[in-house]
Amino acid sequence: MEVSGGNDDSVEVVVQEGGDPAPRCVHGPALLFEKVCKGGGRSRRFYACSACRDRKDCSLFQWEDEKVSESRRLAREAENRSKRPLFTQQEFCSRFVKFLSVPPEEKKFCEDCQLLLLPGEGDAHSSHRSTVVTATQLRRPSVLLRPLDNKKSNAQFLFTDRSAHFLLDTLAALGFRRVLCVGTPRLQELISLRNLDQKQDPMRSLLLDIDFRYAQFYSRGEFCHYNMFNHHFFDGGASGPVLQAFLTESDGEKVVMVADPPFGGLVKPLANSFSLISQTWKKLQSSDSPSEMPMMWIFPYFFEPRILACLPSLTMLDYQVDYDNHPLYKQGKTGRKQSPVRLFTNISPRDVVLPQEEGYRFCSVCQRFVWSLNKHCSRCNVCPSKDGREWKHCSLCDTCVKPCILETLPGLWTLRAAGPPVWTPPGGGRLLQLWQPGAQTQILSNQRPPQGPQASPETLTPQSRTRSLLSKRVLCWFPCRHQSGGRKVSHHPLFKTKRKCGVARRARKEAALPL
Repeated sequence: MEVSGGNDDSVEVVVQEGGDPAPRCVHGPALLFEKVCKGGGRSRRFYACSACRDRKDCSLFQWEDEKVSESRRLAREAENRSKRPLFTQQEFCSRFVKFLSVPPEEKKFCEDCQLLLLPGEGDAHSSHRSTVVTATQLRRPSVLLRPLDNKKSNAQFLFTDRSAHFLLDTLAALGFRRVLCVGTPRLQELISLRNLDQKQDPMRSLLLDIDFRYAQFYSRGEFCHYNMFNHHFFDGGASGPVLQAFLTESDGEKVVMVADPPFGGLVKPLANSFSLISQTWKKLQSSDSPSEMPMMWIFPYFFEPRILACLPSLTMLDYQVDYDNHPLYKQGKTGRKQSPVRLFTNISPRDVVLPQEEGYRFCSVCQRFVWSLNKHCSRCNVCPSKDGREWKHCSLCDTCVKPCILETLPGLWTLRAAGPPVWTPPGGGRLLQLWQPGAQTQILSNQRPPQGPQASPETLTPQSRTRSLLSKRVLCWFPCRHQSGGRKVSHHPLFKTKRKCGVARRARKEAALPL
């Protein structure tokens, strides 16, 4: 996976296996990055924080070959100690036991400090906002706590009840009785509420999360302070036995991992952490167990190539996951506004039943449930849609593509392939022309058309000249697979490129007109 670092270089994540220990910040061991200069320059590696993408949130930065002075090392350790939580997890567990014995009218929660208050601590928080906590709120910590909103480090988006119940019902129907919840506090809460009803077989869950506020609501065997980007447990070796005991399948209780990482997170370190958990699970199972731990990775669909490059055994499902506190990722949206978040799983897609009342159907050819607009293509032999819209087959590219912008504009001509291209964009492609029966052929280009009977000034009517001026808005060239090194390139109209200044735009329009 690459992160753009300029026109001539990029930054890649380097997954370390052994070697020298990485420097540490308050979020655990740093990740190793490599700045690759594509112009032939020398690449250089450096360490940076695993959880934060902004140096303002975490200032850790160190070149791999840099010699760190003793004073700088001591200053960094002092800074890490100053940012540690106020209480340890063991102290939080003891406080929660005491909190449960407090009379209901004295059970208070400080909204400013995000802390459950014991009797005698009210004076220290007298100037803060506090509220009385009910038993129902104690069972739903994600409703009581304020979601973190830093999009460059630890932004929290919480499942809606619809999505959380679907996940829980699906896992229960598949026979899983232990759920490892990696960054999914809503799913952890629903499992606890399900066990209280005692109407179905009990399920166990273990929450791994970097948000340490949840430690004050769960016991030692229900929560571990964990960073999924570097596979780091913050309490040292105390959480290792807890995780191993949970992953050990006993009495036929199958284990599954459900992970919902931050959407801005890097795929490669996440995949490495999930692989390490799967390896731990594999070591604890018998020889006839599956080679990989069953898992569901919840992430936007446009990360599919990167996810499959790291974990090729995963398959993306059509189910659209929505969130309570996200302004866009909600149910009921249509077209490009619907949630792009999907399920990636190594469980057989045929076994994951998607709800038909929400618009999903079963494709007998693909042997999986798909969205209603995801029509099966007989040429590609697949249900191709990724974004929830109906995709159509492009005969030029010999693959199914997203809806073209031309289909959304009324009164356009039929799209047909042109002859020899008069202009080839960078990367190669096939120029297209707009054609209407009984009218002159109109070649659209952002450069001056060639002289000839097909594009001479005599054959262009005033209406054609107007359409030439608008060519930048309707032109759509298709980089075909056979002309782009076998890569599947999305069909993007040219007007989606970076907007030019007024002089440049006028020059482009004039260049499209004949002399």
